[in-house]
Parts: sequence; structure tokens; C-alpha cells
Amino acid sequence: MKLCVFTVMLPDLTPEEAAPALAEAGYHGVEWRVTTVPPARRSEPPSFWGNNLCTLSPTEDDARRARALAEAAGLAIPNLGTYIDVGDLPAVETAMRFAQIAGAPQVRVGVSRTGDGAFREGFAVTRAFLADVARLARQYGVRALVETHQGTIAASASAAFRLVEGFDPASVGVIYDPGNMVYEGFEAYAMGLELLGPYLAHVHIKNGAFDRPEGGGVWQARWAPLEDGVVDFDALFAALKAVGYDGWLGVEDFSRARPSRAALRANLAMLRGVMARASPPQPPLLWSG
Repeated sequence: MKLCVFTVMLPDLTPEEAAPALAEAGYHGVEWRVTTVPPARRSEPPSFWGNNLCTLSPTEDDARRARALAEAAGLAIPNLGTYIDVGDLPAVETAMRFAQIAGAPQVRVGVSRTGDGAFREGFAVTRAFLADVARLARQYGVRALVETHQGTIAASASAAFRLVEGFDPASVGVIYDPGNMVYEGFEAYAMGLELLGPYLAHVHIKNGAFDRPEGGGVWQARWAPLEDGVVDFDALFAALKAVGYDGWLGVEDFSRARPSRAALRANLAMLRGVMARASPPQPPLLWSG
């Protein structure tokens, strides 16, 4: 398994600063955040989903910029973190052209959100959208991914599997995000990963925790440091190893527990430790002849 960083977690670094910082820390790849930052937000302080400085615009010029920065730092681009609404096929096509130029094999696409109508209606709309997306994926040679994400009809692995089932897994896949599933959609890691099978295309790494309100009541979820939250990374990596996953892990730490550059180093050290426990070195074979 290889480690990259989704640049949404680096809102105070520019792409020109982020790429060498990732390489220096020891990561293998960069998962660029690709969307349009509204001009009105550019005067705000840097933030994950507001004035995020580590964001590339969905233009051909920025696609060439994405590729050049990654190549200069010796990084791969395993996926693009786009923000595409369900049904927006022009945005899908723009993202796939970007991916072709940048050299990225995969892009994220959206699904229907819960609360926007009846589940069955949203499911039908998303399946129809994914059928068109799969056609574009074949045309451009870029795989489209849906993500297990709270607040959507794909909050769990089994719900995401229902959405993509029957599509060619070379064209449509799933980003498995156990951090999101702290908020909604938790299922045993082994079961979910086994169910996804060939649709398992990418894994996001973050963590969450719950806080008890003063006086009791419904506990509230929040983002947490990788090393201190609900996600059982030892169990997760054991399950990933059991299904033979050897793809990318995209780190996206929203805890604000450390400054961006320090978070890069701390998260990498923590994950290397977990990976070592999941795949301990084998003892040498003893000659018994």
C-alpha cells in the first residue's frame, strides 16, 4: 500500500509549497483538491472547505500545473478530489480531461444526498448518472469513484456497493472512508471490504470521535487526530491485507491537532507503525537439508 495526501487537509499551503513538503515528509503521491474557490472567499483565512489555498481550478492550465508540480517532487497523482454534483455530466467530462492531462487515473464524483428527497428517487437518479459517468470513463480512460460519505445515500460500504453493482469496476469504483463512517455508516471493516471486492479503488484515512454534551444527551461526532479516535486502524489494515488491497491510502486529517507540516510528519509516522504491525517481517527460512 502506498501513501498520499488529499490536499484539502493543507489549506494554508499553496500547491507549490505542498508538493515538495509531501516529498520531503516521505509520501509517495498527492491527491489534488480540484474545484473552484469562490472569489468572495479568497479574502478569508485559510480553511478546509472555504479559502483552501491548496486547491487547483478545473482548467487545462491547472491540470498541466498539477502534473508538473507532482513530477518535480517525484509524486504520483492516484486520484483527484473533485466536488461534482450528481447529474453534472459537463463537470465530469471537465474533470476527466483534467485527469488525462495531469496523469491521474481516477476522479471522485458525487451521489445523491440524504434529505434531498426520498431514498428510492435519489438512488434511481444516481444510478442513471453513474451509467452516463461509466460511458465517459470508458471514453476518457479515467475511473470514476463514489465515496462512502455521511449525509449521502452511500454512507456505508454496502450502500455504496448497491450504487455501483453491475457497472464495470474498471470504470466505476468506491473510495472507502472509515473516518466518514464514524459519523454515519459504520460496518465491520472486513465485511465491507469483502463486499466491495473489485470496486474497492481507493482508501481515505482520517479519524473521528464523539463528545458527550454537557448534561448528557446525544453524543456529537467531531474530527480527531489519526492516533486518537474511533477508527481501529490495526483492524482496518488487517482487513485491507486480508482482501489483498495494495492500492493507495489518501490521508486527510481534519483534526487541527497540529500545523499542516507537522501533521504530515506525525501522520506518516503513525501509519508506518500500523502498516508494520499489519505486515511484520517474516523470519528467515532455515536450511534443514
